[in-house]
Amino acid sequence: MEKLWAPWRMEYIEKCYKQDGCIFCDLPNMDNDMENLILFRGEHSFVIMNKFPYAVGHLMVAPYRHTADLNDFSDKELADIFLNKRRCINVLKKAMNPHGFNIGANLGRSGGAGIAEHIHYHIVPRWDGDSNFMPVIANVRIVSESLEKTYSKLHPLFLEK
Repeated sequence: MEKLWAPWRMEYIEKCYKQDGCIFCDLPNMDNDMENLILFRGEHSFVIMNKFPYAVGHLMVAPYRHTADLNDFSDKELADIFLNKRRCINVLKKAMNPHGFNIGANLGRSGGAGIAEHIHYHIVPRWDGDSNFMPVIANVRIVSESLEKTYSKLHPLFLEK
């Protein structure tokens, strides 16, 4: 059996078991958007890159409000979240020209949420033929661009009106 070297995964594994606080609450309160991979701040929600992406350009939209219940949000908050999801799609189309998208939320631990206490939405760009044998055979995903390079490509587009 061949071994694939992915030392960055340990950071993810350790955070899953040791995480204090909530990244969707803590990171927007810091003053370092580039380091925290925050691409855009809206009135009620923000856009952040997934630090452990399924594909290049894997983004998340999270409300500032810490809740796991959609019924807690006002119509204005829900509209802001939805508009930021649309903004993500438009930016990704312009920057990366994907053929499609996966968009969704995992609600609750049983629904697959890694951070079940704070609703967040995933926007994953997809390309024809981007699936290969690696996830099936080796449970490994291949991400072909660094987070820093993707951030520098996407961030200016979020600043455009």
